[in-house]
Amino acid sequence: MDFVGRNRFMIYFFKHGRQRAAGMPCLFFMVIMYAALYGCAPSQKHTPADGPALEKNAPPPQAFTDDMYLDGLAAAVSQSLVYLKTLPDDRILTFGADSYPASRVAHGLQDFLTLIRQQPDSARLADFINSRCRVYRNRRAVLFTGYYEPLIPGSLQSNAQYTVPIYRKPDDLVTIDLSLFDPNIKKRPITGRLTGTAVVPYPDRRQISAGALGRQPDDILAWVADPVDLFFMQVQGSGKILLDDGSQLNLHYHATNGHPYRSIGKLLIDENKIPRPEMSMQRLRRYMAEHPEETARILNHNPSYVFFKNEPDGPRGCLNVPLTAGRSIATDRTRYPPAALAYIITQKPEIDGNGAIVNWRECRRFVLNQDTGGAIKGAARADLFWGNGRYAEIAAGHMQHKGQLFFIVPLPQE
Repeated sequence: MDFVGRNRFMIYFFKHGRQRAAGMPCLFFMVIMYAALYGCAPSQKHTPADGPALEKNAPPPQAFTDDMYLDGLAAAVSQSLVYLKTLPDDRILTFGADSYPASRVAHGLQDFLTLIRQQPDSARLADFINSRCRVYRNRRAVLFTGYYEPLIPGSLQSNAQYTVPIYRKPDDLVTIDLSLFDPNIKKRPITGRLTGTAVVPYPDRRQISAGALGRQPDDILAWVADPVDLFFMQVQGSGKILLDDGSQLNLHYHATNGHPYRSIGKLLIDENKIPRPEMSMQRLRRYMAEHPEETARILNHNPSYVFFKNEPDGPRGCLNVPLTAGRSIATDRTRYPPAALAYIITQKPEIDGNGAIVNWRECRRFVLNQDTGGAIKGAARADLFWGNGRYAEIAAGHMQHKGQLFFIVPLPQE
């Protein structure tokens, strides 16, 4: 199940629709749902008609430098190794026109991890890339967007402040793979509600918000104060609830109600209420805060609704390993190898003490391909996970920059 997806939050989502995702996910939600049911594809699909997205390439003119501490990179590499070691040794991972057994990719990545744990300087890191690795470059510029993990105040019980429920997956929600009944139907799960012996469409967002699921304690994970906060957490697919006793609840995407996603950002652009160049998560929030009488209508424009589950650790991507802030990316899983080491060159924001973006500067770093999303389609899209907190929310809400994407295969020593 992908976290982005379950889709991720970004300007692209608001302008064009993230769903997709979860998704996200995309979303997005059909893709997310598929990921939840069947997991990430262990290998890529057939090469698209336009040829491989990656081409073998010498390292770029500048050495591979990194703008973050390497401790986070070591953590992300370790998580990719956890996934790769679950694959059969002969599982093939495709990089452009070349293929490698998963075991070989894992062995090379283990050598890279050993180096990273030694905190190498840029010269030693560049030497490793040049002498021990094969580098593959995306043939086109890539649009980079971002997603993050929201932090929302809440409570385990409803009260005068916390009146908005966060639902767990309902017991009567069922998912059916129609391809099991007719081989002429592509594998495409649908979601509905089991009523007696019939499956009917599940209530949409408007009906659920109006109380269609009731308020039974066993059906509710937590309560929050603002339906807008819940909506954006559903877009992100994950979040932390800061409980009134000081503890935290880690909520992750579990399922959706099966209704198609509709972008509320596009709605307000089409209604000429927010100019397209201004669209961001922050701008959407501001509009609804200034026009509270429109909030319910805007949110209900999207009939899709996400249900969550409580898990002990942080957000997990579609590889079912924890994501690492600043180091995990989401891509189209049909175009790029899962868990692979990558390198990105894009832009990141600089903010002032008030949270305003004052500048965008170059972002160069190693990342791991650990997630997917429904809006992350094609070879020219990537979504960077920023983590949580104020900076993460700002970066994820505004990032929409072209850049370069490389994939790297460290070769194990013979």
